[in-house]
Amino acid sequence: MILFKPEHVATILSGRKTQTRRGGQRRWNVGSVHSCYTRPPFAKGGAEPFCRVRILDVRRSEPISSLSDDDVHAEGYDSWPEFWDVWCRINGGGSSPTATPWVVEFEVVP
Repeated sequence: MILFKPEHVATILSGRKTQTRRGGQRRWNVGSVHSCYTRPPFAKGGAEPFCRVRILDVRRSEPISSLSDDDVHAEGYDSWPEFWDVWCRINGGGSSPTATPWVVEFEVVP
């Protein structure tokens, strides 16, 4: 299971978002397939997955402030400031641009 914000569903389904950065411990293995949700399936009222993804790569990121344009685009954004605004909203206003989260590359599978 991988949770995404509802605002990411369209960019994932269109193939525009193919990476996600996550803090904490490594939780996914290359080659594994996971259902994607916008809220936990065990939450009140349940939830249906919006797609399934195959994990292509998992690695430690460079500092967030050093993301390349290609990485920003793979995250589904047009610019680093746009990415950073969303990153801070999701991960808290105290997020550090020197953070090195996990990068999870994926592809949508039928």
